Amino acid sequence: MNVTLRQLTYLIALDRHRNFSRAAAAVHVTQPALSMQIRELETELGLTLIERRPRDIRLTRAGRMVLTRAQAIEAELRALQAEARRGQGGLNLGVIPTIAPYLLPRVLPALRSQAALRLREARTETLLEDLTSGRLDAAIIATPAPECHEAVLCEDRFLLAGTPALLAQNRGLAPDALDPGALLLLDEGHCLADQALALCGLTRAAQSVDLGASSLGTLCGLVGQGMGLTLVPELAAATEAKAVPGLALARFAREPARMIRLVRRRECPDADSWFDPLAATLREICTALISDARATFP
Repeated sequence: MNVTLRQLTYLIALDRHRNFSRAAAAVHVTQPALSMQIRELETELGLTLIERRPRDIRLTRAGRMVLTRAQAIEAELRALQAEARRGQGGLNLGVIPTIAPYLLPRVLPALRSQAALRLREARTETLLEDLTSGRLDAAIIATPAPECHEAVLCEDRFLLAGTPALLAQNRGLAPDALDPGALLLLDEGHCLADQALALCGLTRAAQSVDLGASSLGTLCGLVGQGMGLTLVPELAAATEAKAVPGLALARFAREPARMIRLVRRRECPDADSWFDPLAATLREICTALISDARATFP
């Protein structure tokens, strides 16, 4: 039997895009070339994998079975590539946007001395997908990921941010007692926004202003101009307070927090050689940053 990796890759693309033209574009070949490879795969297996319809395609029962095996093979190949990179000293690390600007400047010198490093900044969902596929070796996130092996790096507490006048009006309030109309959050899809909504017992519908801010820095700049209040994690506190002169920070009586985690795939044969040392380095730096924030903003 002469089934090729190329044919399996084309089948995965075809399932993802549900159209021969779009699938061919995604894998950078012509539509006839992709169609020919799929037909050769069907001939080689003696199975009909695709129901060809006027406007789209659908996998047959046999096609779904082959797709599952193809996806497993692709994942194994990516894992092999990742292990090969690490064997040469390379590491692909993902970081969410509400951690990357504050942690990486302190972390990079230490990590570069240990291994060749490639960074990917993206939202949690994207990082976990890349982790599963093997495009990343590990990721720093702030939400639980039960499907992954994790090492907790630190507890990152939330502070209330606003102008001194707005903070004076809200001092002593619990997160769920804040005025929903005054609370400004990051755009949907950011875990920090979801955490803030949960802590304040709110939904998006309760907000009177939908800014669609894509970075915590933008949000703090708006808050510093008196446009409302927001929650700022300790890791970001010193950087944002320095960058926005009008920004003031206050602690809650009962401080809500997020847990910062380093995660990797559970099935990772060589993890003992790099994951724990990486976690130890990150934990040391995170702990120092948190200690500085608690001394600066008591």
